[in-house]
Amino acid sequence: MTAETGRAVRTKGARIVRRRTLGTLAAVAAWSALVASMAPAAVAEGDVRSRQWYLDVMRAQDMWDVTTGEGIKVAVIDSGVNPSTPSLKGQVLKGLDATGVGKETEDYAGHGTTMAELIAGTGKGGGLQGLAPGAKIIPMRISDTEFQNNNPVSGDDAVDAIRAAAESDAQIISMSFGSEYSSQEERAAVKYAESKGKIFFASAGNNAKEGNDKEYPAAYPQVVGVASADKKGNVADYSRYGGSVDIASPGNDIPSWCDEKFESYCDGDGGTSAATAIASASAALLWSAHRDWTANQVLRVLFDTASRTWKESERSSYLGNGLIRPGVNILHGKGDPGDPDINPLTNEKTPGIPGSATPSPASSASSKAPGPDDKSADGDKAVAADAADDASGNNTVLFVGTVAVVAVLAGGAFAVVRRRRSA
Repeated sequence: MTAETGRAVRTKGARIVRRRTLGTLAAVAAWSALVASMAPAAVAEGDVRSRQWYLDVMRAQDMWDVTTGEGIKVAVIDSGVNPSTPSLKGQVLKGLDATGVGKETEDYAGHGTTMAELIAGTGKGGGLQGLAPGAKIIPMRISDTEFQNNNPVSGDDAVDAIRAAAESDAQIISMSFGSEYSSQEERAAVKYAESKGKIFFASAGNNAKEGNDKEYPAAYPQVVGVASADKKGNVADYSRYGGSVDIASPGNDIPSWCDEKFESYCDGDGGTSAATAIASASAALLWSAHRDWTANQVLRVLFDTASRTWKESERSSYLGNGLIRPGVNILHGKGDPGDPDINPLTNEKTPGIPGSATPSPASSASSKAPGPDDKSADGDKAVAADAADDASGNNTVLFVGTVAVVAVLAGGAFAVVRRRRSA
């Protein structure tokens, strides 16, 4: 493999980060085996929009007639965000470089810029079209393993970034990074973000075939773990499954910046990284349309309106609550927001959020979360039945559109691992 190919593959692959507490490096690219033998093909800029298949499936244009995500800010915790790409000009606000080396607007891999474009890109200049082009991006720059190897970075950069995002004006936190290592400091930072009324999305993981270990922050109870889906409706065989998966979002076959040079986009799977960005953009659209809702209500409606083939009271180990469909609410008004102060992830009251003290009947079904490793029987049976008929071991769910039924792959997970880029 050439150095250039390696950079392109690493940009798309999940990255694991150094476990700070041990001072060691865990350098694992969870899905590299799938792409290590081939270089991703460059995509002409004019071709990028046509490759974003999910925009038509999700009826993005119809949703944009109602809202584009205006008034919503998304904190992107990643490799940095380049505000000078044609698609991001005017979209990026002041953020934080938590590494202590460089600026938050210096993207050392191209990964964070891709995530930002998938969320709020305008599509100008042939760039990626964001699902919520009216939203704004607040970049929070952290390090991955390679960056750590070459720079004297701060040992608490992920924790500092999460806390900064919690303190910022962002309503949504999107983190396509992660690690299989948890820490008390990071757990506390995640709880702090919850107390500040944020929705925190993180990639669930790309390591299903390499042990399927939990990845953090996606595995924390207060974080929405996002799995990756493709346009055929099959669960990616590398996607992390289990109790930390809360929802599935389009992630496969989505172009991304090839590297930090920003010369071209490359084909390939965006994975749970892209899925996390698109889930974050979905929340931005929904919240923009309902500015008086709390984070809990926005998230509850995303769960309640997700496409699934099992009972609302159950969870799938592969898809969580199902495949994300913001248009079901934005275009048709469906979904009960329920109690403003009850977190649908934990079914517990969120500190600092005013509202009723107990869950309403509307929020007690699909809003109730299982334990960290609980596998809901009906949800698993629905997925397992599909897997039995699929030699590749993928799982399928229907993405029911607002005017048509579209089969879309709902599953996968591009691991948010600390210092592993899930993309």
